[in-house]
Amino acid sequence: MVYNVNQFIPLSYIRYMKNSTNEMTAEQSLGIITSMIQEAKGNIRQNSFYFLLWGWVVVLAHAGMYLLPLLDIGKPYYVWFVTIPAWLITFLRIYREGRTDVPVTHLEKVMGIAWITFGVTMALLIPFGAKFNFQFNALILLFTAVPTLLSGFAMRFKPLIIGGILFWAGGVICFLVSAHESSLVAACTVAAGYLVPGYLLRSQQDNV
Repeated sequence: MVYNVNQFIPLSYIRYMKNSTNEMTAEQSLGIITSMIQEAKGNIRQNSFYFLLWGWVVVLAHAGMYLLPLLDIGKPYYVWFVTIPAWLITFLRIYREGRTDVPVTHLEKVMGIAWITFGVTMALLIPFGAKFNFQFNALILLFTAVPTLLSGFAMRFKPLIIGGILFWAGGVICFLVSAHESSLVAACTVAAGYLVPGYLLRSQQDNV
């Protein structure tokens, strides 16, 4: 597979190189780096779709895990099948975005790897649930804090940083309550940590 090198070079750097042949000063270098970061932040903000999609999917799944037992409905874990169409939508959107000519910055690639690593870690936890007494909610919330915080700091977006901290707090609380109650805690944590920042990101995107 052959890659176009311009695909991975920020537009700000390309524009500068086209418009100037002089040696860069320290101030000019700092300006280019700042512009690169701003471009990456702008591209990452487009991903509010994923925070909203998975925020709602996971909130509804956790709400089902909490409410269905109260209604004496067996096998409430079937509610997690709702993630199957969410994965299909995610992969389809990623595929379509990959076919565009939008440049990919190093910061965006690092963030993508962080979320992929998170997903693989979650998948590896599932077969070994008995090893940690099936404390899935607590562990997933604790692990979710890491890529959420990284995304928040990368974008310098405080609601997402606060969301990451809330995931830590929610994970700790899940260890202190029953398995049934932990589903309610997880639903509230995801709503605060994903949905609120996701809608705030979308509002910023719409105002650009």
